[in-house]
Amino acid sequence: MSLISRRTFLQGSAALGGAFAFGAGMAARAGAAPDPQILTAQLIEAQIAPDGVTPKVMTYRLGDAASNGMPPVLRMRIGEPYAARLINRLDEPTTVHWHGLRIPNAMDGVPEMTQPYVYPGDPFDYVFTPPDAGTFWYHPHCNTLTQMGSGLTGIIVVENPDDPAYDAEIVLNLRDWRLGKGGAFIDPFKPRDAARGGTYGTVRTANWQQEPSYDAPAGGLVRLRIAATDVTRIYTVGLEGADAMVVALDANPVDKPFPLDRYDVGPGQRIDLVVRMPDSEGATVKLDNLRGSHPWTIASLRATGQSLKRDLRDVAPLSANPIAEADLSVATRVPIDLTATAEHKATPSICGSLGYTFWAINKVPWPGDTPDPIAPIEEMKLGKSYVLQISNRTPHAHPIHLHGMSFRILNSNKRTFLPPPTDTILLLPDEQAEIALVADNLGDWVFHCHIIEHQKTGMTGYFKVV
Repeated sequence: MSLISRRTFLQGSAALGGAFAFGAGMAARAGAAPDPQILTAQLIEAQIAPDGVTPKVMTYRLGDAASNGMPPVLRMRIGEPYAARLINRLDEPTTVHWHGLRIPNAMDGVPEMTQPYVYPGDPFDYVFTPPDAGTFWYHPHCNTLTQMGSGLTGIIVVENPDDPAYDAEIVLNLRDWRLGKGGAFIDPFKPRDAARGGTYGTVRTANWQQEPSYDAPAGGLVRLRIAATDVTRIYTVGLEGADAMVVALDANPVDKPFPLDRYDVGPGQRIDLVVRMPDSEGATVKLDNLRGSHPWTIASLRATGQSLKRDLRDVAPLSANPIAEADLSVATRVPIDLTATAEHKATPSICGSLGYTFWAINKVPWPGDTPDPIAPIEEMKLGKSYVLQISNRTPHAHPIHLHGMSFRILNSNKRTFLPPPTDTILLLPDEQAEIALVADNLGDWVFHCHIIEHQKTGMTGYFKVV
C-alpha cells in the first residue's frame, strides 16, 4: 500500500474537510444530536479456526466494553438521531460506511469522496437520522479487502416501534476468513480468482463461529436477521426442520410475507425471516447454505421450553419504509454495462490497491481512491426519476450496491420474482435488468460490485446528485 504523508494529505484536503464539517453540522441540526456512542476500531487476537489463535484480527469495540470478538450489533430507531464517534486504533487509515442507510453524503464513509481518511489515533464523528427500519450493516471503505477480510463487518438493526413483537430475535453475521495453518491469515486474494468470481475463504463462520447453535422458544416465532458480510461468497439459504416466512429483503419489507424455499443472498445483502420453531423441546432447526454441490450448515436453532403454539399464518407484513417511487413516464434512462477490461496496473492509493485492474463499468475501470476521481456515471438532478438499464456482460455474478439511495427492480431477463425496493441487486451472469430510482439525496454516491476484489479492481463508479 502506497502512503503519502499525513501533513501533505491534510494540506491538500483542507477545503474538502470544511465541507465535511458543514455536512455533519447539517445532519446534527436535523434533530437533537445525542451523545455519540464510542466505536473503536482496534486489533485483537481471536479464536476463529480450530487449530490456533489468529493475530491482528480487526474489530470494533463499543464504549468501554471489553472486546475479544466480533463487532457489536448497533441498534438505532427509525426517525431518531444517532451519533457515533469512530476512534481509530488500527495501524492504518480507516472509515465507516453505513451500508444501506440513506443518510447525508458527508456521513457515507467513502474516503476522498465524502470524508477525509481517519488516521491512526484520530476520531471522526458520524451524526445522522436513519429514515428506514430494517437490517443494515457497517464496514470500512478504506483498504477494504484487507480490513473487511480481517474482521471489520458489523450488523445494524434499525428498530421500528410499530413492528410486531416476536418471541425471540437472532442476528447472524455471515462471513468467511482466509486462514491457514494455526489460524494465521493467508493472502486475501488470488489474482486469477479476482479476475473470475472472487477468492473464497477457508473458514466459514456465522457470528465468528463455525456452525453456532442458539436456543429459541419451542413453538415460538423467531425473527432471524441475516446479513452476508463476506467479501466474496454468495449464499443460497434454506431451512430444514422448520418453516419460515420471508418478511424483508435488504431492510425493506416484502409486500406480503412468503414461505422460504431457498433464496440467494450475495455479499452486502440481507434477508429477514420469521421462523416457526418446532414444538418439541430439543428439536433442531438448521439454516443451510444450499449453493454448490456440497451444502453445509450455517447455524442451528434449538427449541427450548414448552411450546408457545404460535402460528406462521399470524405473520403480518411489516410497515413499509418511505421509499420514493420513480415516475417512469418522465424517467431518464441510463445504460450501464458491466464488463471485464484489459488488465493494466492500478493507480496507487493511500487506501490500498490490489495492483490489478480486471473489471469496468461502461468501459471505465475505477482508478482507486484518489483526490481526483473519474467522472460520474451520470449527473442526476435532485428529485428527478431515473431508470438504470444494467447489462452484466460477464459470465460471473455481481452484487451491485448503490450508496445513499434505494431503487426498485422493474424487470429482468433472468428472474420472475421482483423484490421490494433495495440497495443491492445480485446480477446473474448475462443478466439484463432495469432498475428505477428517484435521485432524492444530494452528493456523490458510489455504485460498485460488493465482491470486494471486483470493486477494488475496477467495477466501481458513482452518481452525482445535484
